[in-house]
Amino acid sequence: MNFRALAARFALVAACILTTALPAQAAASKSRFWQCAVFAREVSSVKIHGNAWTWWEQAAGKYDRGNTPEAGSVMSFKKTARNPFGHVAMVSKVVSDREVLLTHANWSFAGGIERNVRAVDVSAAGDWSAVKVWFAPTGGLGTTVYPVNGFIYGGDTSEDDLPVQPSLELDLSDLVMETNVN
Repeated sequence: MNFRALAARFALVAACILTTALPAQAAASKSRFWQCAVFAREVSSVKIHGNAWTWWEQAAGKYDRGNTPEAGSVMSFKKTARNPFGHVAMVSKVVSDREVLLTHANWSFAGGIERNVRAVDVSAAGDWSAVKVWFAPTGGLGTTVYPVNGFIYGGDTSEDDLPVQPSLELDLSDLVMETNVN
């Protein structure tokens, strides 16, 4: 076998490998399994690490916290038996004093992302200490009430040299479930 024939075969094998490997790699990146904390950190200006249930305490002294939702803030859910790691979700829009739209991950579907899903304050005092959140498998809010610590406001993160805008433009159209609540 001459050099040209060997080189042609090598090129053909390499091309076959690349055409099967690259689409698989692209598909793997699109089907990333998102944890709520990692996703919230990427889409908000709150740059806290660790399990969601630790975010509220970690935010003390670093970010403003409160019980009034604001677009861009992060809703911090308490740790419960049903939700042992807590949960964090970015507020996409404030609809009313008792309703917001959330953008979050790993809620209705393991590792999946949901944008603009409904969350309703069901606390007796109207202080956002208890909420119901839209759940895709039931197509509604359901009956589960989740306790909430409050909201973490992004504010100025210049001391950490972190961008106020999200650090990653997410293009996960295959995983995103859009819910329009009007």
